[in-house]
Amino acid sequence: GTVHFKKIALGVLVLDDDYNTWIVGQYRFPIKQYSWELPEGGGDLNIDPLVSIKRELLEEAGIIAQSWHKIQTMYLSNSTTDEIAHLYIAKNLTFKVAQPDKDELLKQKKLPFNELYNMVINGQVTDAMTITTVLKAKLLMLEGKL
Repeated sequence: GTVHFKKIALGVLVLDDDYNTWIVGQYRFPIKQYSWELPEGGGDLNIDPLVSIKRELLEEAGIIAQSWHKIQTMYLSNSTTDEIAHLYIAKNLTFKVAQPDKDELLKQKKLPFNELYNMVINGQVTDAMTITTVLKAKLLMLEGKL
């Protein structure tokens, strides 16, 4: 049977003027592994996904971005679920205080984009939305579009 999701999956790659980015680390119980990921979250189906990911970025990373570009929409596991993901790149950043949920023990790390790209290429990042967003961003950079 099909699993119907009540939320939209959302992820964002933030880039500052020097092409640094921020990733979030947390223990993921379904895979029993620690995982470094882009700021991600779930949005309600009846709320604009951009509104939801802006809120998630502020809560998880304490970051507000002025420029947003949706770079990919994809199904995460279309053989068994209808879960859809919207992936963004955000720039022109302002920094506030992160306010993660009480049950989220999040670590946050700032690093150059190319270091995160190498983590993806080396297999250190296993999160699907992070891999897709980072690879697409790298292609846009190589094409001079980012």
